[in-house]
Amino acid sequence: MMNKNESERDYLKPGERADDLNRNNYKIIQNTKKFCFGMDAVLLSGFAKVLPGEKVLDLGTGTGIIPILLEAKTEGKHFTGLEIQEESADMARRSVAMNGLDDIIDIVIGDIKEASANFGLASFDVITSNPPYMNHGHGLVNPGDAKAIARHEILCSLEDVIRETSRILKPNGRFYLVHRPFRLVEIMNKLTEYKLEPKRMKLVYPYVDKEPNMVLLECVKGGKSMLKVEAPLIVYKEPKVYTDEIYDIYGY
Repeated sequence: MMNKNESERDYLKPGERADDLNRNNYKIIQNTKKFCFGMDAVLLSGFAKVLPGEKVLDLGTGTGIIPILLEAKTEGKHFTGLEIQEESADMARRSVAMNGLDDIIDIVIGDIKEASANFGLASFDVITSNPPYMNHGHGLVNPGDAKAIARHEILCSLEDVIRETSRILKPNGRFYLVHRPFRLVEIMNKLTEYKLEPKRMKLVYPYVDKEPNMVLLECVKGGKSMLKVEAPLIVYKEPKVYTDEIYDIYGY
């Protein structure tokens, strides 16, 4: 945590701001011209379960939102965020330092496709990921843009994420994923191909009368085949007004 001689400004670079996370007085550094975390990351942090003493890896951590929120919400032993974009990783590291979490959260710069070679096999109890959703260049304008890299499968594919997760997870370890329902068949096929058995699924709907636009999944490495479909999560009860469950996940 910042000492009495420090302020938020000491951690910020031009164009950045520190946003309140409503958890343990934690804040996160963001740059709106680059890429800011979305609701999907927050919902994943609320869906994931981390037990006391467990080690957690977040693949494609961006500015570190998921490790920071999981540290606040759980009793996990240690959290690691892997991010390939140096600018995002730098913001994540400064957020970790600003919140005084250097001893419990590591931010590592690296490629998801090489994660198992870098971390070793069966080295984490829990893995989370909020990966790029779009494949085949859907709406892609600038493949070098930070937002494009976060949203499109430019630097890694869904299979890369699932393959490396299967290698890095301990036996019976848990994988938590947020993605888009339109790719659900592909997701399920890849998960079972790599021995990550889907165990819990929750669909997220913007409104009660709309189609779902997110899916949350919990998978177990080497688990038996049995899937529990949980009650749906509705985001808004009316325009600009969240449901009580969303307010609870955000910590309001």
